[in-house]
This record gives sequence, C-alpha cells and structure tokens, in this order.
Amino acid sequence: MLVIVVEAAPPRLRGRLAVWLLEVRAGVYVGDYGARVREMIWGQVCAYIEDGNAVIAWSAPTESGFQFDTCGSNRRVPVDFDGLRLVSFGRDAALPAEPGPAATASRRRGRAGG
Repeated sequence: MLVIVVEAAPPRLRGRLAVWLLEVRAGVYVGDYGARVREMIWGQVCAYIEDGNAVIAWSAPTESGFQFDTCGSNRRVPVDFDGLRLVSFGRDAALPAEPGPAATASRRRGRAGG
C-alpha cells in the first residue's frame, strides 16, 4: 500500500499523480506499487512540488509496519529515534529537501549547527 498526501501542489503535479494513483480525497492519493515505481512517482512529486509540500507512506517490514518520507517546506520533519522514524515539530518551516534518509540526516545536522 502506498499513500501520498500533497498540500498546495500545482495542478500539473496533481494530474501526474492521478495517472498512477487514485485520489480518494483532495490531495490524498493511494495505490499499490513496488519500490521501483514508488521511487519514480516520489521523484516526480519532489521535482514538481514547487511551494507545496508532500508526504509519502508505504508498507514496510519495520516495527511500525510502514515507512514515510517528506519533501517541501513543512513544520513536521521526520527524525530517526533509535531506529524508529518519528515526526518532530519545528518552530519554523523545514527547508525543502531531497527524498530519502540522507535528507533527514542533513536536516538534523543543519538544526544542530544553527
């Protein structure tokens, strides 16, 4: 299972998502794809999100049963806490980042230095 939620997304991105996924509510897209297609879709979301933001969640063999990632500016920032991904709420919007665990680590380093 794959879920993508977008906020303030441009119409062309919403159209791209509608080709691959079912829009069950405004900005909420669901589907069931493997890792390769999921990464391709997420790459397009991050490339075309512009001033909006997005979160992706998918089934995974983890303690919580899922994984997630974000892109775009948002107060909610994924953080790793002893191997468990949680959400931290920042005072200001997070900087836009590339998808993947490396982006989460770079955002944490950026907060620690500032």
